[in-house]
Amino acid sequence: MSGLTLPELAALGVERLRTVGTGKRLESFRKFGITNLHELLAHYPRRWVDRTTEATVESALEGTDALVVGEIRSVQAPPRRGKAPARVVAVIGDGTGRLSLVFFNQPWRERQLQPGTWVAAFGRVSRFQGAKQMTAPTIDVLGAPDERPRPIVPIYPQSEKIDLPSWVVLRAVEETLARCRERGFDDPVPAEVRERLGLVSRGEALRCIHVPETMVEKHQARRRLAFDELLRVQLVLVMRKRALERESRGIRHEVDGELVHRLRAALPYELTGAQRRAIAEIERYLAGPHPMHRLLQGDVGAGKTLVAVSAMLTAVQGGHQGALMAPTEVLAEQHAAGVRRLLQGVTVPDEGSLFGDRPLRVELLTNRIAGNERRDVLAGLADGSVDIAIGTHALIQEGVEFHSLGVVVVDEQHRFGVEQRAALKAKGEGSVEPDVLVMTATPIPRTAAMT
Repeated sequence: MSGLTLPELAALGVERLRTVGTGKRLESFRKFGITNLHELLAHYPRRWVDRTTEATVESALEGTDALVVGEIRSVQAPPRRGKAPARVVAVIGDGTGRLSLVFFNQPWRERQLQPGTWVAAFGRVSRFQGAKQMTAPTIDVLGAPDERPRPIVPIYPQSEKIDLPSWVVLRAVEETLARCRERGFDDPVPAEVRERLGLVSRGEALRCIHVPETMVEKHQARRRLAFDELLRVQLVLVMRKRALERESRGIRHEVDGELVHRLRAALPYELTGAQRRAIAEIERYLAGPHPMHRLLQGDVGAGKTLVAVSAMLTAVQGGHQGALMAPTEVLAEQHAAGVRRLLQGVTVPDEGSLFGDRPLRVELLTNRIAGNERRDVLAGLADGSVDIAIGTHALIQEGVEFHSLGVVVVDEQHRFGVEQRAALKAKGEGSVEPDVLVMTATPIPRTAAMT
């Protein structure tokens, strides 16, 4: 018999549990967004109280921070005196003594800390009028007084507006785990992969995130569940990428053209090994039938711009255009100056020219470019006489049309919005999408995900 899958758990409502039923408790679970067993098991504790480190009221030392677990014996809100802040004083006991918990300007504590409820209080122990107390401690409500002792107590998210105590959630989780024990849980990660990565099984992770025996078990469970979340994100990204490759039509660029060779011949230095590898990999994708979406990462000064220019020239030598979009006008102007220096003296093979070559035209387009100069640049983009356009979001403004945009380079993409990046891609010709290369010196997860 195979293990339970997440879709199977999602098909089983929480009302099947004896600890939930079909009454008011079911409604409380639903208000919290928990309607099935998958949602219940994915409702992870917000923190865990390690009772192996707790102190008794008697052993808690004054002047030190301590974790004390006890039963609420009384709660009162003494009348305010003059301008003194409002107080709520709760007294807990654990069989070794009593400890006062003092809260200022938190009247809701009187409703939260009901007599008979067991709580864990963490804070600095002091003494007032001969009795031990904690002022403004961290409080976790543990549950009913008949709850069996456990070394690690999970604390679930709670809301004043929804009557769903942490101990109720825990009992529902424990019943679910017990009733699933016979079949166990299906694990999509093969055993050899789990062993190589040091991961516990999915079933072990679900048990230990909710009812761990030690904090080590909790850490191992959290690591496995975090791995699963990242794996799901990665799988979705790969699926979207594959769908994009199937459904989108790109440009098959000619990567062994004369123009790129001329660039390299004009350089006063040799390409680094990393640059050669990056260019070769990019050209492999440019030659393919599907639009490229690649991230180029390198430290400042590593030579990313040269790699990007090589990609744009691959488009130009095939009769298309390149565009480089930067997040600020200053950065766009710096890119324009740098690209023009790189391409100084490089000409484009042109059979229609009397001399067999024509000048390579690189233009800057930002909001500072205005008047006749702007009209000239826009006309050149539309008729194809501008080979490479460098600019800010001005490149995607209404009225900017490219003759045949082949390669798009986006610098520091995390500083652009989704709509801005999509708008630049949409400048491609008809149903053909331009190839996209993203450059960054700071590879953050968000940048990688957007790529």
